[in-house]
Amino acid sequence: MLRTGMIRQLAAGIYSYLPLGYRSLRKVEEIVREEMNRAGAIELHMPVLHPIELWEQTNRVGAMGEVLLRLAGPEGDWRSQTVLGPTHEEVITEMARAYLGSYKQLPINLYQIQVKFRGEARPKSGVLRTREFLMKDAYSFHDTVESLDDGYKKMYDAYCRIFSRCGLPYVAVEAESGPIGGDASHEFMVLTDAGEDFVALTDNGDYAANTERAVCAPLPQQNEEMAAIEEVHTPNQRTIDEVTAFLKTTPDRMIKTLIYEGAAAASESKKGKPPADPVIFVVLVRGDHEVNENKLNRVAKAKLELATPVIIQKLTGADVGFAGPHTLDKSGVPYRLIVDQAVSVMRNAASGANKTDHHATGINPGRDFALTGETVVVADVRNVADGDLSSKGSGSPIRLRKAIEVGHVFKLGTKYSTAMKATYLDKNGKAQPHIMGCYGIGLTRTLAAALESHHDEGGAIWPLSIAPFEAIIIALDPRDEDVMKVANTMHDDLTAAGVDVLFDDRDERAGFKFKDADLIGIPLRIVIGKRALAEGVVEFSQRKAPKDVEKISPAAAAAKVKECVKTAK
Repeated sequence: MLRTGMIRQLAAGIYSYLPLGYRSLRKVEEIVREEMNRAGAIELHMPVLHPIELWEQTNRVGAMGEVLLRLAGPEGDWRSQTVLGPTHEEVITEMARAYLGSYKQLPINLYQIQVKFRGEARPKSGVLRTREFLMKDAYSFHDTVESLDDGYKKMYDAYCRIFSRCGLPYVAVEAESGPIGGDASHEFMVLTDAGEDFVALTDNGDYAANTERAVCAPLPQQNEEMAAIEEVHTPNQRTIDEVTAFLKTTPDRMIKTLIYEGAAAASESKKGKPPADPVIFVVLVRGDHEVNENKLNRVAKAKLELATPVIIQKLTGADVGFAGPHTLDKSGVPYRLIVDQAVSVMRNAASGANKTDHHATGINPGRDFALTGETVVVADVRNVADGDLSSKGSGSPIRLRKAIEVGHVFKLGTKYSTAMKATYLDKNGKAQPHIMGCYGIGLTRTLAAALESHHDEGGAIWPLSIAPFEAIIIALDPRDEDVMKVANTMHDDLTAAGVDVLFDDRDERAGFKFKDADLIGIPLRIVIGKRALAEGVVEFSQRKAPKDVEKISPAAAAAKVKECVKTAK
């Protein structure tokens, strides 16, 4: 995008869209607008500046952290009470609170195409991760869950049409809702090595999810005969790689013992208030697996953080790096045990011995530490791994692929309407919180994802629908009267037919012009030169197949361009 002059970086994560880039961005915008209107959504425009009070009502000031950009100003000044909107749930809910007071006004879907601001600590990958970007965000309001499901399906289908029209090789996957919240969500991902997200896809296509959300089939019970526990002196061997090399075993034979702390669920404490002291959680995952924080927090019913070395030493009696599950009860420190399912079926595993510079082998779940009880939970709390099997029961293996997120749809439920007291009167005249959905598309990301999916060593290969120009006419001999006459006639004819045409009449070498055309990636190309014109032909080709050049009459070339454009629309 930089090489073609589509964009120019002004500062880290901040870009200007130059004429070529802006033309493509506007085309993406128009496709989005057409499909949102087709789905029954109504366009509006909300401000970028938000009173921080709205974000305090939903408790999202802390949840968003440094991503939420605040204006600088003295205490009490309006600027210190204002934020730049990274998203608009609070603003639209305030609007619903003011205007949508009856079930007769529901359902309704309101959307905008608006600039967003986020405090990205490390903007990277061009316009894929920036501090300022263009987004389409929509919000629906409903009086029943069934109505929300119907509205969600309409948006899901609209997104499929949008990304298909933009020429993106997308896949829709189950996803985590993150700080937006809600009960269910799907991401629309474009598979590319330039992506920073990972998705889990089965070989047979029966399951697709973001790795933050993905689950797999439970692992089977291992059937080895149980061995006795043996303690092994492992001086200064703390990491999985160090210990497995020392014990001459493999990571899948290890148990990682991770110690967290977090508040107990309010329902478990007196008067609905969490206890003052944090609760200790011991989490067990296999040595070759990683903890999935989202799954773990759901199972724990708390937001967990890794414990301090002081707590770890108090519970284990050992330095950090030597914790194991089998002798923790001897410390007398209360804790809750969360065992990943893959650990629960292990046999003769190795782990820390709860003794500095020592590990233990022959550890068996169920015999050496509990798998049942009031303070024990066996659950899926890990990230899926490449080669795990589909959770749908098909036995198809899961593959992890890098991807770019271009869209996200959420079922919000009543999270925001309850927090902001946005209610409507139902058929019985009783006040009820709005049931909400929200739906976002990154327009600037869509551009970048299209180019990551469609390019070669020469430059961009734009999908016809969002190319800055649909066709380019290259006059090889701009000083030749016949060449320019045919080129101008063809340009005027195609323009009159509604084709976006770029006319390259620069007095430059042919190779120079061809390289520019390849770099910009305009889909359809007509080359007019005096030698070919003497034979009554011009050259027609497509950027996606540059070697397939047809020598045809000027009229036939113009007809081909019109047909290609018509078919794409």
